[in-house]
Amino acid sequence: MPDTEEDRTAMPTPSVRATDAGPPVTLDVDGGRLISGGAVHARLLVAHDHPAYASSFEMTVAPGFDVGAHVHHNGEEMFYVVDGTLDVLCFEPVSRHGDWRNWTAPDGQSFLRGRPGAFMYVPPGVPHAFANPTATPACLFFQSSVEGGHENYFHELAQLLQETRGHPDHDAVRALEHRYETEQLTAMHPGTPGP
Repeated sequence: MPDTEEDRTAMPTPSVRATDAGPPVTLDVDGGRLISGGAVHARLLVAHDHPAYASSFEMTVAPGFDVGAHVHHNGEEMFYVVDGTLDVLCFEPVSRHGDWRNWTAPDGQSFLRGRPGAFMYVPPGVPHAFANPTATPACLFFQSSVEGGHENYFHELAQLLQETRGHPDHDAVRALEHRYETEQLTAMHPGTPGP
């Protein structure tokens, strides 16, 4: 710790400045890039190529949509329920078999029925899932630092769901997951198409 005024002024300045983090981002309610197709409807707020921590999205989750339990070995994710209801899971289960809503953690934890204000942080390598169990759309704020940019994954998934009318070929889904280093543990269910 510097003891004198002279010591304090001689201290080096930090090497990272706010401008090194990239330009600020301010978007109006209809700003951003829309990614939509089939049951996928997201509004990209900050892309992975911005020097920010993560891609950031507002996402509408269609009724019945289930992303399926999956793992990202590189990157973290955060989810915040803005509107509606989502079932969310984030833990290593005793067994990774069957419907993820039946999974339990060693401490007895099971999935959470998340309502507005519910939050989920997903470290790398941890199984996680979300699904809309209701007949109305849900909205969440979502951030991902998964390599390759999750907006690109969503864009390709939306195209695939739209092209196949919600029933993509198993091999096409696996190829998409492989490109974005996602290990799918349970099946994705597309639900009903969004707006």
